[in-house]
Amino acid sequence: MFPENVMMQLSEKTPSRICLVVMDGVGGIPVNGKTELEAAKTPNLDKFAEESICGRSVPIALGITPGSGPGHLGLFGYNPITYDIGRGVLEALGIGVKLGEFDLASRANFATMKDGIIVDRRAGRIPTEENRRLVAKLSEAIKEIDDVKVKIYSGKEHRFVVIFTGENLSDGLEDADPQKEGLPPQPCAAAKQSSSRSARIVNAFIEKVNGVLSDESRANTILMRGFACPPDIPKMNQLYKLTCGAFAVYPMYKGLASLVGMETIDCGQTLESEVETFSKKQEKYDFVFFHYKNTDSRGEDRDYDGKVKAIEDFDRVLPEILKANFDVVCITGDHSTPAKMGSHSWHPVPVAIKAKFEITDEVKRFTERDCDKGGLGRVWATDLMPILMANAKKLKKFGA
Repeated sequence: MFPENVMMQLSEKTPSRICLVVMDGVGGIPVNGKTELEAAKTPNLDKFAEESICGRSVPIALGITPGSGPGHLGLFGYNPITYDIGRGVLEALGIGVKLGEFDLASRANFATMKDGIIVDRRAGRIPTEENRRLVAKLSEAIKEIDDVKVKIYSGKEHRFVVIFTGENLSDGLEDADPQKEGLPPQPCAAAKQSSSRSARIVNAFIEKVNGVLSDESRANTILMRGFACPPDIPKMNQLYKLTCGAFAVYPMYKGLASLVGMETIDCGQTLESEVETFSKKQEKYDFVFFHYKNTDSRGEDRDYDGKVKAIEDFDRVLPEILKANFDVVCITGDHSTPAKMGSHSWHPVPVAIKAKFEITDEVKRFTERDCDKGGLGRVWATDLMPILMANAKKLKKFGA
């Protein structure tokens, strides 16, 4: 990818508009011979692919499985290795928490533990209302640990955010999460010497939480990960001279968009409300990020049929998105989440770009194997943003 200072010099403000649609975790691998995209009935996605140039994007590097943060940063044109941003910061920003110089943020899950073993990392995806009750219970009982203030904020379903505020806190911490069910809890460990105090604070907090939640049936423990302090990152209006708007339901993706300088729009809690809000408010932006979560959620649940349905649900609303007056539209994912694996994976992600300056190819379906035959080929995710900018005539010529 181009260095940031060069991209700033090449970018220019024009009336043209770009829409980046991210179907989170959309890529898959075959089950009984077909991926979820191949099994789904997707007339609108297929029509879009037929009118586009297609390929597959590599989120980070070949063979490397990305988290959601790095996956999206790459799509926005940022080197995800340079900007390794902890998920706690993204989650905090996504729910509107302002972070200060002495804050350490962590994303957390309510979880279920039985006989010292984590049996459900998401506590059955408890309702958000139950989440709020539990957060209020914890907030009343735990306010400070060793002169470090603790604030807890509800997220969506099983997710919440914890902010530790105090001097000499560091984000060089390993996740306090075994990442898989069937394993005992994993204490937070310091990845560097300067983080030892922070690790001790986090572990003391988890111990207190376990005591407070001991009478709960499902959400009787927590898992914590993505420890991070606020980063210094250039904004998209600086890099690309764009006015950016983000339409997303889940807090983490709102936080990510906010981090790179996008205006986040309240879209409600459903795909239908998100599309309705998009239709009403997208016109003021020359770059729009539209995020769809359910494809990823069903993949993580190992729910193959549910992911197929999530793809079909999105396909039905796609015409409403395409009605907007965008010069360039890209549909892709931030990573693959095959239901067969129940997790993010390293597999390249289908991508289709529709723009009047691109040459269409022979691809007829928006699937992994079809997009592999497309004219775009395999590209790094970080190269997609310059391609979209070029098609929108927003990049000057490089050199004499």
